[in-house]
Amino acid sequence: MKKFEAKVVGVVSRSFARWLAVATALLLAIYLPYSGVGPYFLHIAVLSLLNALLALGLNLIAGYAGQLSLAQAAFFGLGSYVAALLMLNFKISFWLAAPAGAIFAGGIAVLFGLPTLRLKGPYFVISTLGFGEIIQQILLNWESVTRGPSGLIGIPPPNPINLGFTILTFDTKTGAYYLALAVLAAVLIVYYNLVNSRVGRALRAIRNDQVAAEVMGINLAFYKVFAFGFAAVLSGLAGALYAGYMRFISPDTFSVGEAVNILIMMVLGGMGTIVGPIVGAIGITYLLETMRVFADYRMIVYGLLMFFIILYMPKGLTGAAAAIGERAAALWTARQGPLAARTGTERPSGAADGEA
Repeated sequence: MKKFEAKVVGVVSRSFARWLAVATALLLAIYLPYSGVGPYFLHIAVLSLLNALLALGLNLIAGYAGQLSLAQAAFFGLGSYVAALLMLNFKISFWLAAPAGAIFAGGIAVLFGLPTLRLKGPYFVISTLGFGEIIQQILLNWESVTRGPSGLIGIPPPNPINLGFTILTFDTKTGAYYLALAVLAAVLIVYYNLVNSRVGRALRAIRNDQVAAEVMGINLAFYKVFAFGFAAVLSGLAGALYAGYMRFISPDTFSVGEAVNILIMMVLGGMGTIVGPIVGAIGITYLLETMRVFADYRMIVYGLLMFFIILYMPKGLTGAAAAIGERAAALWTARQGPLAARTGTERPSGAADGEA
């Protein structure tokens, strides 16, 4: 009975600690613009939040479903260009253009995924790599629509929201930061419920063993396409937010190199987790900016850092932190065991003297 009570207390304590950490992180994120940080630091924070959306999208298809994809940058670009073109050419509000861009990216992902998700291993990865290159070439060469290498300029920011007692504007870095933070928070609520639902369990079963999952009655094609489409929707949404924030986009932003960066963010943070891609996105975004002091050697230093991190932390930063936490808990339990035994068996010296 005592062991059962101890397990219950341990589970409750871990759950409380987890939600306490989430609440603390959220409060710190809300307070960030008022902490005295400069405009450049706030700009990096906005990019970090957008990269977190991209990494979370890839994490669903690669970390949970086990289907590695290099097409996230392509969906990022599709969402960005569709939203920007709707706002520029048709004067559509950002609040309609952004969902349209995200849905368009998701629809293209479903159409692409239906035939290609039947492929396994490196063949699917190569197909997504080719798809990403095709999308970039379309953005680069369809000049009558995308304006080619010149990109799209003058993209309007998100429209203000009148709440009656105040007006929310998003044409500043602070406004863009809070918009990106609100979107990420809403996505995380949906994401958490999704990965802990029947869908999430099905995706993990597919990742672990596709044959066993199919034997258990899981529709492999449906869940793979769903995960691929949902990941593309998140990337398209990030692209729409990026266009509204930067007000300028060009094909160079959505290259295969960007897809590799998104992959590194997910792996570095810890794939197959919710917190991992966010940690990886924030870490990589700030790392790339702080390493500008190395000038031409920046990517060499970056590559070496990635090499050593992946070599010594194969489960990412969150996996390493969890391992350290488990080791510390085990050491604490090992130290408390002998102490509790001594406390329970040794009698006070006064009692011994009285008996003597």
